[in-house]
Amino acid sequence: MPAGWAAADMPGQHGRTVLVTGANSGIGFQVALELARHGAVVLLACRNADRGGAARGAIVGQVPAAAVDLLDLLINNAGVMAVPGRQVTAQGFELQFGTNHLGHFALTLRLLPVLLARPGSRVVTVSSLVHRFGSIRLDDLQGEQGYGRWRAYSQSKLANALFTLELDRRLRAAGAATISVGAHPGCSRTGLLYSGPNLGGGGIFARVMGLAASFTGQPAAQGALPVLRAATDPRARPPALRT
Repeated sequence: MPAGWAAADMPGQHGRTVLVTGANSGIGFQVALELARHGAVVLLACRNADRGGAARGAIVGQVPAAAVDLLDLLINNAGVMAVPGRQVTAQGFELQFGTNHLGHFALTLRLLPVLLARPGSRVVTVSSLVHRFGSIRLDDLQGEQGYGRWRAYSQSKLANALFTLELDRRLRAAGAATISVGAHPGCSRTGLLYSGPNLGGGGIFARVMGLAASFTGQPAAQGALPVLRAATDPRARPPALRT
């Protein structure tokens, strides 16, 4: 990200409709708020309806509500980290892989026809530099043969990065005007470091992780900047896929 890039550098987003997953708190909320402040119609995709409603109220309290048009921007942001013990989604997938990657994969494909109809549309997927420590365990994607909280998380983030690159490759090959961009927000003071470890009881590890985030993480608004740049900066482009 260019030095000094800030939310104030965002171009106007009037006429754009945006869907942000995990928009009720943390980086997702800050991304949704700034996009709304800059004129976008923002759809909040949240797992908890009450928290989603509270987030909507907070945003509408600062930005007037607008009518929904088509979809110009999808931000795959929702995630879970370092879940203790192997847990699964309602569909039976390992929780971190299912939440962080498979859910966004399915959502993106479902919405792709709508995005393709809008010139200049984008798909932004939030990954992490932790992907460098990950490997795709094709023989045990769901962690049934052996589960490690960080191994599962890094695998899911690597899947995010690979999905971002492959989607962009296919969009280019098809001559589409839609692009696929990834973003790494960095360590931020959000609930992510506590909520994942706290699933299933978490205990002292969850508390330690929460404290670590509060002391070492940057503000959520700062962590949102790479995502906002990927979503709005005309100069943001997907990296070349290395072969």
